[in-house]
Amino acid sequence: MKLDKIDLKILAALQRDGRITKLGLAQEANLSAAACWERLARLEKAGVIAGYSASLDAAKLGRFATVLVEITLKSHRQADFQRFEMAMLREPSIVSCDAVGGGIDYLLRVVTPDIDSYQRLIDGLLADEIGIDRYFTYIVTKTIKASGFPLEIIETGNP
Repeated sequence: MKLDKIDLKILAALQRDGRITKLGLAQEANLSAAACWERLARLEKAGVIAGYSASLDAAKLGRFATVLVEITLKSHRQADFQRFEMAMLREPSIVSCDAVGGGIDYLLRVVTPDIDSYQRLIDGLLADEIGIDRYFTYIVTKTIKASGFPLEIIETGNP
């Protein structure tokens, strides 16, 4: 789907404030409310807007451990990847899982109440025999930046 500058204004406004009113969104995009609503509906229907959610301040939720984990699988058949990925989808403490190239197979972001809970999670994944050969753990000591999609990298169509 080709996006124009107005679409990007709408998306940027929604990333900044998902609770913006339709009137506020129209003003941000310099459109009438009806025209803005049509564009918003088109972006939703096309799946560009996958959903709406709240951005939580994790530090205010309590103490927890965030861990980045590199995973290498024992075998690299399609069934091995599928088995591993299904296990990742079932585990709520694994908040992101990316398949990557370059020496490892996956990079996980895991959030648990503490390091002991993290280790129990890893022990359980190893016991489940989902194909993990090696894993490397990196404890996050401070998150410097966490943001939405960088809309400035999108090439636009007509203005």
